[in-house]
Amino acid sequence: MPRSIWTGAVSFGLVTVPVKLYSSIQRKTVRFHQLNARTGVRIQQKRVDPTTGEEVAYEDIVKGYELTPDRYVLIEPGELEALDPKKTKTIDIEDFVALDEIDPIYFDHPYYLAPGPGGAKPYRLLLDAMRDSGRVAIATVVIRSKQQLVAVRPMSNGDALGMATMVFPDEITDPATIDEIPAADEVKVTKREIDIAKQLIDSLAGPFEPDKYRDTYRDEVLDLIERKAQGEQIAVQPAAEEQDVPVPDLMSALKASLDAVRARDENGDGAAKKPAAKKVAAKKKPAAKKQPAAKKQSAASKR
Repeated sequence: MPRSIWTGAVSFGLVTVPVKLYSSIQRKTVRFHQLNARTGVRIQQKRVDPTTGEEVAYEDIVKGYELTPDRYVLIEPGELEALDPKKTKTIDIEDFVALDEIDPIYFDHPYYLAPGPGGAKPYRLLLDAMRDSGRVAIATVVIRSKQQLVAVRPMSNGDALGMATMVFPDEITDPATIDEIPAADEVKVTKREIDIAKQLIDSLAGPFEPDKYRDTYRDEVLDLIERKAQGEQIAVQPAAEEQDVPVPDLMSALKASLDAVRARDENGDGAAKKPAAKKVAAKKKPAAKKQPAAKKQSAASKR
């Protein structure tokens, strides 16, 4: 059972909703340790002063902000502690906005909010009111001594409130600073090209079905680990040399792509997009992909 990582309350107006915070994701990244290739022993990383070659004790380490190369402003721990935001246990709602007004680039890490003791009714009240209004709450909260900007909203996959930490506007890179992105008046496309591109988009359009997407690289890494754990010799194939591929004519590429999608649908290869076959496809995919997860447990048990 998941464990809450923070407890507090959501505050809007004079209403207070006791809540508990839970992480809503579990990263499935395959992690490796660094080992000595000759002994197989896990290596240790030490903090060393390069001018003396000696290891530096943790209590002798201070923070420094780099002004220029090799010039730092030293900051004492007490000086930072004096600036820590006031530790409150409240998610203070400041505004309610429409979800489609928030560019996804602002969202950082997702969480779930669950009602705390005595908070079931006000929690449900806030959830239903926000769902009916179609609004998202923008709030601030202090978590682990860091002030966070957050968005609180009803989740679409159940009767729960979600909370996502957000980045502040000055942390977002302006795309205008990237030279490779052309201005609208630098590249011209014809109405015919746009119409064909829209037809291609419409032909590939469908409902969002998250279960159909998988991290195939992670599956292949886990399969490799399992095979090596069982003693199988893995032959590494030489990488193919990269060759320059001529850029096709844009209109020709659009038409060819559209023809390929239409041919696929006519031959029945695109049946997963049809409502009648959608449930069948959804059931088959997870069953066919369960093996890597089992392999991960097997490899772990062998270690």
